[in-house]
Amino acid sequence: MVQVKMKQLPHAKGLPLPEYGTEGSAGVDLRAAVEAEVTIPAGGFIMVPTGLVIALPEGYEGQVRPRSGLAAKYGVTLLNAPGTIDSDYRGEIQVILVNHGPEPFRIQRGDRIAQLVVAPVTKIEWVACEALDHTTRGSGGFGHTGTK
Repeated sequence: MVQVKMKQLPHAKGLPLPEYGTEGSAGVDLRAAVEAEVTIPAGGFIMVPTGLVIALPEGYEGQVRPRSGLAAKYGVTLLNAPGTIDSDYRGEIQVILVNHGPEPFRIQRGDRIAQLVVAPVTKIEWVACEALDHTTRGSGGFGHTGTK
């Protein structure tokens, strides 16, 4: 288990700390640390504070991901999914929610708005070369294998 230091900012006091919903959950729930109800109009987006600041260990990242229930029921998801939290970031975690649904979406204090997955980061080293190995796919891109 990876230990992650965190602090709750004053506007998040009284809210539950992020926790796993089930034993098999990959991510912890992030909650809205808003003082009063906020509304995202249909087609609109807003940045929602969580009131959390974390210190991820070097070699790890935080992935802020949408909640499937919000997307399926209301058309609400993350505008930059997944959002990345680097190990050297020490600002408040904020979630950019977008409302693709037909109705305004209301957010209350403490609502679960996203999930956070902590994952290891693999660092790469670029190796310049004149040619790459050939594959069956080659340079085939978007939709090259069809839909059936």
